[in-house]
Amino acid sequence: MPNWLLPENIADVLPSEARKIEELRRALLDNFRLYGYELVMPPLLEYRESLLTGAGQDMDLRMFTLIDQLSGRTMALRADMTTQVARIDAHLLNRNSVTRLCYAGSVLHTRPSGFHTTREPLQIGAEIYGHAGLEADAEIQELAMASLALAGISQVRLDLCHVGVLRAILARDQNAGKREDELFSLLEAKDIPGLRAITSNFEPATRAALMALPTLYGDVETIDRARSILPQLPGVAQALDELQALASFAGPADVTIDLADLRGYHYHSGAMFAAYVPGLPNAVARGGRYDHVGEAFGRARPATGFSMDLRELARLVQGGGRKRAILAPWGTDADLRAKIAELRGGGEIVIQSLPGHENDQDEFDCDRTLAFENGNWILKNLD
Repeated sequence: MPNWLLPENIADVLPSEARKIEELRRALLDNFRLYGYELVMPPLLEYRESLLTGAGQDMDLRMFTLIDQLSGRTMALRADMTTQVARIDAHLLNRNSVTRLCYAGSVLHTRPSGFHTTREPLQIGAEIYGHAGLEADAEIQELAMASLALAGISQVRLDLCHVGVLRAILARDQNAGKREDELFSLLEAKDIPGLRAITSNFEPATRAALMALPTLYGDVETIDRARSILPQLPGVAQALDELQALASFAGPADVTIDLADLRGYHYHSGAMFAAYVPGLPNAVARGGRYDHVGEAFGRARPATGFSMDLRELARLVQGGGRKRAILAPWGTDADLRAKIAELRGGGEIVIQSLPGHENDQDEFDCDRTLAFENGNWILKNLD
């Protein structure tokens, strides 16, 4: 095998795609700032235990690990930045007020997280700490939709779910509570035969509710169906009220309710959302409330946020075409160098031809040139 071949689901990013990704990164971070979000940059590498603190149960299998030659301890490459940002809020900033943080950086996965996805996503996201109310969830949802709009995406389907529904149902039945992990997996897969088998010795009301969850999928009216089908429990009612409110804040997005879409169930503590767009089989953005992560860092803080993969998102962005550029000769003439500096200072792209070489690039269209005429360097159009 040639030494230069890359591992599976790892790829170089070539000029035109790299430009789209970088322009999108800048646009999103600038927009986050307009909402009052402060940029943080967690390290790519940490001690394994630190990265697992407060993370979901499957995080250990998603991370690459290695041995630190300085300490002898096991280190890991981050597979997600959310818990790192929560640590920064809890320990480094240590504010009592509401804190808004954003981030962008590479993460590494041991396996791809979906169809045709990279194992090196470029994760970008935003988090709010310190406010337990639905207002924070609504702002995060709005920011996620605004991010997709900045990428030129207008057709969005927003799937809403709430972990409070399942937790309220399981809390009333001791036998069901002991099988939480298995139930979670079966519900996420909408495995009706599996659910029927595992719930055979549960209380009748619990069994009926669990069997109903995979069928509670559809438009916003699904919430009304859930109210009539599911047990009249305070936790269920509160969760459905919150979903109703968040659906009303979704703007132009097509809203669907899926009470069995429980990805991140062990990590999240309230409402969750996933955004889907034409052209991608996987969710382009995911978010939700995760109030309990701060407890793992010794400082409980209400928290909600979202993240997305810029490399996935950039695949949907139309290329802007080649940029107009000016071709200039290479030389040491002071007037030439001054003219090039003036043009670049005005935002023009000026490419100097190195002696003996042609220019070949995907990004630029040299439609003008600098020519020396009558004692001056002037711009001339190229035919």
